[in-house]
Amino acid sequence: MYHDPEFPALRRAYRSFGAVSVLLSVGGFLSYVLLSSFAPALMNLELFGRLTLGLTLGLVQFVVMGLAAWRYVRHMRERVDPIVLRLRAQQREREQQQARVPSGRRFGAW
Repeated sequence: MYHDPEFPALRRAYRSFGAVSVLLSVGGFLSYVLLSSFAPALMNLELFGRLTLGLTLGLVQFVVMGLAAWRYVRHMRERVDPIVLRLRAQQREREQQQARVPSGRRFGAW
């Protein structure tokens, strides 16, 4: 299976999306934490009534994680799952062909 030409494409699709997704998600969260630590005046800036910029950015983190999870599922369904299903079908065919070919004398399990 590793020698199949689609296998490197599968790995690339999985890794490239994962790297970008993790960098954006973790980068957003890290920037929120750093702003909270080193720019408290900015984070305490009132937007509407008692709603501050820090609270708004904290709530946006939930939205970012939800979008990241949604994009992950969508990416897997569109790009990764079809390749995986083809590779699995090819592997099953190979295993069935090998099971049909008698290769000498076989002994059963004790």
